[in-house]
Amino acid sequence: MADTRPEPGTDTGALIPRETELDVPSAPGRAALRGTPPARAAGELASLMRAAGLDESALRATGVWLVSGRRSSAHTQAAYLRDIGWWVWWCTVRAARAQAPVPRDADLYVADLVASGLARATVNRRVAAVSSWYRYLVREGCVAANPFEGAERPRMDTRHSRTRGLSKRQVAEVLGHAAEHESARTYALLWLMFATAGRIGSLLSARIEDLGHDSGHRVLDVVVKGGQSKRFALPPPAVAALDRYLAERGRPASGPLFVTRTGRPLVQSYVWKLVNRIAGECGVDFVISPHSFRHSAITIALGEGRPLHVVQDFAGHADPRTTRRYDRDRDALDRSPAYQLAALVAPSTRASDG
Repeated sequence: MADTRPEPGTDTGALIPRETELDVPSAPGRAALRGTPPARAAGELASLMRAAGLDESALRATGVWLVSGRRSSAHTQAAYLRDIGWWVWWCTVRAARAQAPVPRDADLYVADLVASGLARATVNRRVAAVSSWYRYLVREGCVAANPFEGAERPRMDTRHSRTRGLSKRQVAEVLGHAAEHESARTYALLWLMFATAGRIGSLLSARIEDLGHDSGHRVLDVVVKGGQSKRFALPPPAVAALDRYLAERGRPASGPLFVTRTGRPLVQSYVWKLVNRIAGECGVDFVISPHSFRHSAITIALGEGRPLHVVQDFAGHADPRTTRRYDRDRDALDRSPAYQLAALVAPSTRASDG
């Protein structure tokens, strides 16, 4: 068989017929896949799914999928619902068949997520949610294949977290300001956000019945990521702030831990605005989020020399590499074990006798 490989220096572009062109689809707009989610409630998602051509069997299967597996908490269910909504809305805009998508659709969706300027972690989370959803629909016989199976995703930065955290001084100033100028509810919430490093969704889902004692500690049991229950130890300042807040409410025996003046549970959007207002009043010149308090607690604990495995358990990370992303001093030369290793094996420098 003749060797058809081009000679060195050959213009391989000339081997492609001139009428063959690469069709690169345009993105729907950088802000198209961020901002207010197209579906924030089950009814809105159902309407989107019907508009995208998904049949009733897919709708019923989706309802079961949302309450099964690791999606047991209301916060987790809401997050998955939003992520599925983005994909279904995108299918409608792109005229893709959500009931019978092809791998090309999945690849274009990932490209449009990236073009929208979303963080890589957000892109990967949305893709993982839709892929999990399609795996369930395949199992239930609603669709033929999962288009996201094998799809490439942005590589995560495993060395650093992109969340903006607060320094020890800034955390102290925020808490001090809240103690003097904010409500007892706000002060208690800020203390729990920092002292537990809890995710805001878990803390806002906590109930008064989840408070208790264990081996001399005041504790709070909440449902965390993955649907598991985690017990948080509450240090004295957090306990004092929480007791003051509950005393103002008449020490109720049950109900949501944090509520509005009308007795409804607090929502995350309110807490986002709250923490940024208070941080701004304390001189913080960048935008933060409720997650910034979790980030700060983990970062400060590592900076103070707490062992990695202890901080990992405190944060509830399944993988220690996730915890290491919060270690700002991981590359500090004065933490290198080289000096201790050398001291263990170096020859003695004592002067010889005589």
